[in-house]
Amino acid sequence: MGRNRIRWVKTVILAILGAAAIVLAAPAHADVDTDFANELHSYGIYGQKDFNAWIGKIVCKRMRTGLDANAYEAATFLKTNLHKDTNEQQVYDFLGASIRYYCPDQQPVIDRLAGRPAPVAGGAPLPAEQG
Repeated sequence: MGRNRIRWVKTVILAILGAAAIVLAAPAHADVDTDFANELHSYGIYGQKDFNAWIGKIVCKRMRTGLDANAYEAATFLKTNLHKDTNEQQVYDFLGASIRYYCPDQQPVIDRLAGRPAPVAGGAPLPAEQG
C-alpha cells in the first residue's frame, strides 16, 4: 500500500508540474509577416499575406536603392501593385506599415511626408539651435 501511494503522489506531482509548465510558458510570437498582415487588416487592406509582405519588402528596397526618391514615388509603385480598389489612404497606410516592419531606417521618408524635419545625425549644432 505504501509503494502505490508513493507512485500516486509522484504521478500527481509530475502532472501538476507539467500543467504548470504549459500554463506558464511564454506565448509564441508571430512572425513579422503575420504582424504586418494584421496591421494591414486594421486598415482594411486584405490579400495574400506573402504577396503583401513581398510588396512591402520591395518598396523598402526601392527606397534604399533610390529608385523611389520619396514617399510619393513609393506610393505610386504601391498603387500600381495593390488591389485596384485600394484608396489613397490605404496606399499610404501600407507604405507606413512597410517602413515600420521592414525598413525602419526609412522613417525619414514618412517624416518628410508629414512635414516633420528628418532627424540630424549628430555633428555640430545647426545655426537655429545655437543660442
